[in-house]
Amino acid sequence: MISDDLLRGVSRSFYLSLRVLPVELRPQISLADLLARASDTVADTKAVTRQRRLQLLGDMRRSDFRSVSELASGQALPAERLLLERLGDCVAELESLTPDDRGLIRSLLDTIVSGQILDLERFPGESERELAALSDDAELDRYTYLVAGCVGEFWTRMCAAHLSAFAALDQGEMVRLGVRFGKGLQLVNVLRDLAGDLRIGRCYLPAAQPRRLLDPGNFDEVREIYGQWLDTALGHLDAGWRYVLCLPPQLWRLRLACIWPIWIGLGTIALLRRSNPLDPSRRVMVAQNRVYFFLVQSALFSRSDRLLGLTYRRLRAAAL
Repeated sequence: MISDDLLRGVSRSFYLSLRVLPVELRPQISLADLLARASDTVADTKAVTRQRRLQLLGDMRRSDFRSVSELASGQALPAERLLLERLGDCVAELESLTPDDRGLIRSLLDTIVSGQILDLERFPGESERELAALSDDAELDRYTYLVAGCVGEFWTRMCAAHLSAFAALDQGEMVRLGVRFGKGLQLVNVLRDLAGDLRIGRCYLPAAQPRRLLDPGNFDEVREIYGQWLDTALGHLDAGWRYVLCLPPQLWRLRLACIWPIWIGLGTIALLRRSNPLDPSRRVMVAQNRVYFFLVQSALFSRSDRLLGLTYRRLRAAAL
């Protein structure tokens, strides 16, 4: 069984959603999250060369995790070091699942890792000196699908496999909404982390002159297009909200697991509207006490579409 401490250490804010999931889903989705976090650690580590990272990610796409543990000792963060040390346990748990569940997790990991490989190949450097930008809107949209939109699809298919009330829903529509839900959350992360990503050589926003974005004083040049991307993220979160409202009230645990990242995402967009995202000295983050307020309020309202809708509309209005 997956250690709760391991999940708490590497899953960060998503840990809350994992903990509230229905028991029928918690082991599978928690395991999928750990494997995705492990591949993310491999993609980002500086303990080995870029070429070695690409080799290890290729192995993981082929469900070969044996060599990944060699990176454990080189991880500065204790949680990531422990995850790689315990990766064998995660693989053993994967093998213990039903063939259908195992297939869904492997398909998800294949897609996510393909996105991480694309990321390493698309951005050849590790610092602002080698800064490169995505070429167009379609490339950013594809990136958000590969690393997060696919999670919405996986989540939906896993729910349909284990929850009869979910299986009764229109699965094509739920997959469509789930993909947009995941893409929206990732796009919020991209927009929030813009300044930091620029300094490790990555500009996920299509920009003809990405080096100008290194100067916070140039934000007015991209303010309009940045606002349009915030609008796109908001539209995706609207799709995520329709996903929530499709869930019958008896699936209140599943509702909460979806509500929390949406409300936090809306709060983040509202903060980004009033900030300079090119300034690396200011990290935009929803305050912890506000997150706790979201948790309590959503738990009280989880079975009421009307009360949930009132809160969503208020948060959305603040994000405009």
